[in-house]
Amino acid sequence: MNQDYIKPDNWSIIEEEFDVERVKSSESLFSIGNGAMGQRANFEESYSGPTFQGSYIAGIYYPDKTKVGWWKNGYPKYFAKVLNAPNWIGIDIEINGENFDLFTCSQVKNFKRELNMKEGWYNRSFEATLANGTEIAVNVRRFLSLNLDEAGFINYEITPLNKDAKIVYKPYIDAGITNEDANWEEKFWEPLEVKKATHDAFVTAQTFKTHFKVTTFMHNTILINGVASHISASSIESTNDKVQYTYDTLVAKGEVSSIQKIGGYTVSLNHDNTLAAAEKVIQTALTKGYELLLQEQIEAWAKIWEMSDITIAGDVKAQQGIRFNIFQLNQTYLGKDSRLNIGPKGFTGEKYGGSTYWDTEAYCIPFYMATKDQEVARNLLTYRYNQLDKAIENAKDNLGFKNGAALYPMVTMNGEECHNEWEITHEEIHRNGAIAFAIFNYYRFTGDYSYIPEKGLEVLIGIARFWHQRASFSKDKNQFVILGVTGPNEYENNINNNFYTNYIAKWCIDYTYEQIQKVATEYPSDHKRVIEKVTLSDAELQDWKKVAGNIYFPKSEELGIYLQQDGFLDKDLVPVKDLDKSQRPINQKWSWDRVLRSPYIKQADVLQGFYFFEDHFTTEELRKNFEFYESFTVHESSLSPCVHSIQAAKLDKMDMAYAFYLRTSRLDLDDYNKEVEEGCHITSMAGTWMSIVEGFGGMRIKNDALHFAPKIPKEWEGYSFKINFRHQIVKIDVSHTETQFSLEGDKELTVFVNGNAIVVQPNQLVKN
Repeated sequence: MNQDYIKPDNWSIIEEEFDVERVKSSESLFSIGNGAMGQRANFEESYSGPTFQGSYIAGIYYPDKTKVGWWKNGYPKYFAKVLNAPNWIGIDIEINGENFDLFTCSQVKNFKRELNMKEGWYNRSFEATLANGTEIAVNVRRFLSLNLDEAGFINYEITPLNKDAKIVYKPYIDAGITNEDANWEEKFWEPLEVKKATHDAFVTAQTFKTHFKVTTFMHNTILINGVASHISASSIESTNDKVQYTYDTLVAKGEVSSIQKIGGYTVSLNHDNTLAAAEKVIQTALTKGYELLLQEQIEAWAKIWEMSDITIAGDVKAQQGIRFNIFQLNQTYLGKDSRLNIGPKGFTGEKYGGSTYWDTEAYCIPFYMATKDQEVARNLLTYRYNQLDKAIENAKDNLGFKNGAALYPMVTMNGEECHNEWEITHEEIHRNGAIAFAIFNYYRFTGDYSYIPEKGLEVLIGIARFWHQRASFSKDKNQFVILGVTGPNEYENNINNNFYTNYIAKWCIDYTYEQIQKVATEYPSDHKRVIEKVTLSDAELQDWKKVAGNIYFPKSEELGIYLQQDGFLDKDLVPVKDLDKSQRPINQKWSWDRVLRSPYIKQADVLQGFYFFEDHFTTEELRKNFEFYESFTVHESSLSPCVHSIQAAKLDKMDMAYAFYLRTSRLDLDDYNKEVEEGCHITSMAGTWMSIVEGFGGMRIKNDALHFAPKIPKEWEGYSFKINFRHQIVKIDVSHTETQFSLEGDKELTVFVNGNAIVVQPNQLVKN
């Protein structure tokens, strides 16, 4: 059974009642971030119950030594970890001589957490009775500023309810922290310097090995009934990695005592002198003040929502789900820095190393292209271009490829492979195809071809060279085959001729060949520069074409489907519906050997190919493959429901499309996979957006034009979304009776609805 304690609400994530069994899950769900840093929703005060402490800084990582039972040639030397950053939110609190800890309170009532997605803040309120009998009301608000993105703010209010109270605040910053997922239980931070002032404190530390320098800072203000009290610290304690201040207050029953804390990080990625930068951030924050900064936060989020919001009428859970997904995506990545990317857990946890996967190219880029300026998506492509040399090195040194063949890593922070499972690292090579597809998709959507001659062509050539060398000729089949791979379905390892892998390999070579010819004709100087740089000959191009023109695709003529791989039909083909529910999820119930021998599919595999290359197949081909493979899919990957929702909508299977939409949109809120305490599934959240826009909205780009085939679940009264298409913003409103289009721009736009052209004029409403 899925969890259901999150209260339905259009704009907020709300939890009521305190339950120690839910603390870690809620720490994930109520996480906050601003693109530069983020943190789980840990309590500011000390908490002795089960908790997963986590604060994270974008771009800061550590090469944790790979932990394997034995070493094989080609294994990556390390598994890059997103680091649990120094803690700046901590505030130990004593009330009438007793340490305040929700886990040890004799009673907690009227507990409420709220993550206000519309305005970008997290609030926690409750009444508690301490063991010493003191009753208090607490209200805490926290936010990470979008405008001043190196700073976060806490307003922590305590009101004694039944007696006067001596309340002692002990705010601290602490660099002596460890990671939840450290392989060797080692510390990752080396303290360098501690600095203390009247209300300010700074701890500068650097990571071992990678030597990222970070100054963690805080500034404290004590208030009584909302007025600064100018109370000075009664003591300041420090070690080489921690500073803690003590503020003593005497508060009458019914009065409000509070501490406002400014904290955050300045990092060497952005500053030569991180300490001086931290001092400047504090001064900027103090000049503006808490209330103005909160108002700026609300306005900044309003601007984001103005473009990226999706509205759903008549279904609160569906509305809450899509906004939660959009909110988390924007918290994780705002597109300001091409050195950064989108980790599968974002700022909500440490699983998967917090690194870059193919999820970015396959799922996230469409969201960022359509809801932000195209420069944001271009930055994501530039990220891969900047790591091309590492991809070539990876293919050469780890797998023996030559001549500039590039294999992009399955997991990376800086371009080096850092995934330590051989069946993924060496065999899940289809990720190369997603990177090439993203280049194609970017041009298809934006019309900006300049990226390809400037950067993209080099990436495409490296990838095409990889596929050419990775294929081998089968005399038996008289075709080229690709052996020993793992497809998108990671419940199959070391298999031969995965359809999706073979298909995208052929497409990559063909597409690269086409772009070489196009650049030669339209950008001759770039063509000359690139071809000379990579030393590409006509003979090599012809060898590529031989592979692409004669590659093998496993197929069942009897069933009219492509086979996921050779031998798939030899399995015991028991559909998922006939699988005992007690055996689910199979990845937590079965041995790996049993999983590999089963027909069960983790996520879209053959269907991933049909999603990327929909126009290459007929609707009837999609139907046959969808109906066959969905029946064996257990959807135990967060990336699975969105593709199935899009294709179910295409096939008019609207009940199924809606069920998959709910699953992808509420995957974490309802904890479908029973793992949300480890963090949220950030990259798959872009798939939720796709489920509505591409699934129900039927949006496609064909011949430089927007096409729609709108459909609506019976559970909804209507829905709407915006698309930033080539610098014109079109809004689509869909109901059961009509579809409306409106346009922000300075020239008309022709869109197609179910194949019929409609001209939309600026600032006019067009109904269909």
